[in-house]
Amino acid sequence: MDFDALMLSRLQFAFTIAYHIIFPSFSIGLASFLAVLEGLWLTTRIEAFKTLYLFWVKIFAIAFGMGVVSGVVLSYEIGTNWSVYAAAAAPVIGPLFAFEVIWAFFLEASFLGVMLFGWRKVGPRLHFTATVLVAVGTLMSAFWIISANSWMQDPSGYVRLPNGTLRATDWVQVIFSPTFPIRFIHMVLAAYLSTALVVGAASAWRLLKDSDEDASCLALKMAIGMFAIVAPLQLLAGDTAGKLVMRVQPAKLAAIEAFWETKAGQPFHIVAWPDRATAANRWEVAIPKLGSLITAGNANAVVKGLKAFAPQDRPPVFIVFWAFRVMVGLGLAMIGLGLWGAFLIWRDRLTQAGWFLRASVAMGPAGFVAVIAGWVVAEVGRQPYAIYGVLRTANAVSPVTKGEVSASLLAFMAIYAVVFTAGALFILRLIAGGPLAGAEEAEPAPPRPPGFVLGATQRGPASKPGSAQ
Repeated sequence: MDFDALMLSRLQFAFTIAYHIIFPSFSIGLASFLAVLEGLWLTTRIEAFKTLYLFWVKIFAIAFGMGVVSGVVLSYEIGTNWSVYAAAAAPVIGPLFAFEVIWAFFLEASFLGVMLFGWRKVGPRLHFTATVLVAVGTLMSAFWIISANSWMQDPSGYVRLPNGTLRATDWVQVIFSPTFPIRFIHMVLAAYLSTALVVGAASAWRLLKDSDEDASCLALKMAIGMFAIVAPLQLLAGDTAGKLVMRVQPAKLAAIEAFWETKAGQPFHIVAWPDRATAANRWEVAIPKLGSLITAGNANAVVKGLKAFAPQDRPPVFIVFWAFRVMVGLGLAMIGLGLWGAFLIWRDRLTQAGWFLRASVAMGPAGFVAVIAGWVVAEVGRQPYAIYGVLRTANAVSPVTKGEVSASLLAFMAIYAVVFTAGALFILRLIAGGPLAGAEEAEPAPPRPPGFVLGATQRGPASKPGSAQ
């Protein structure tokens, strides 16, 4: 492998985006979880919901901040390392990124202050509205980012000008490119699963220490309900996305399944050792015809192999093949964990099931690993193109030297290792303390005169999220 400026720029972007994607995935799911918790508390007045909200909102604030900081780095990186791509695609991609910034900084950040600091200062309805709007903002941020990335995967609604710049001719086609709807659903479900697994792991950890901690038991049941339902849906969404990939990016599909020959009745390779140099698998464990059935819906369907494409147009097979299997394997483990947990809830044995609680703790980071593996499949599988079929990655890189990129990559690695490791450890420390550690913050504030608090009802003292009225 030649570590030239191109390869180093790719590694740098992969490193920084792998760190970044963890935090938006968590904050997207956690914002919706917080909205559900506050809505349930306002509806039922069960104190456990309020306790859980006050606990997880602190973790959300840290994850949100780390996501913003790591995301800003990517914007600068596009300009420094991928200036040719930026110059060519800016008229199309630029507005999509701008809309994401508007949602993230104008909607999310505006109401985030009310959500984090307005618990005792505004009325319950306004505070709940702020929480919901923050959750909506995180989803809309994901909407625009996935829209931009989906356009890069399957560009449509544009023309190429004589100077090489791309210009949008149909913004509906640009925003809603063919792969966008299912990819957006797939990403949102992944965020919800990642959050549910973290909530489940944190709650299981607390129950291993104290099986009578009601708030943690409630949170674990909610988490189990989420991944018991969402994990199978994610499997269906992934299958739909895979069938679409076969149509729009056949080379990526061939790499995902390690298909080299074009033939009917492709096998499904459970495991294999793809070798790009020899254009074959060194060894494999396969099920005959299942590959065609899974990818095309017909066991006798003809599916293209990688030999149908020129060698320079083939993605790195080994990485894509194994990243896909990591993602799918973890997805199947999530389904199994959800079914196991649902069975224990049905038998009323959840808090006494030590092995399940330990498995839940172990599965805590599985969602993030699956998300990163999925992005590896999407981005490495798109190679050798930065914009599929339009702009090659080798032609998109900035005119920078190997030494310049090496220096910035090492700097990023050192800074990220300190800053984000410290942030992650602080989050883990909060999680280890459990929801009851911040229970004193849930005590009601002193009553105020009617109408004093914005959004409060007019029946007696103002009803605030911080009170138990």
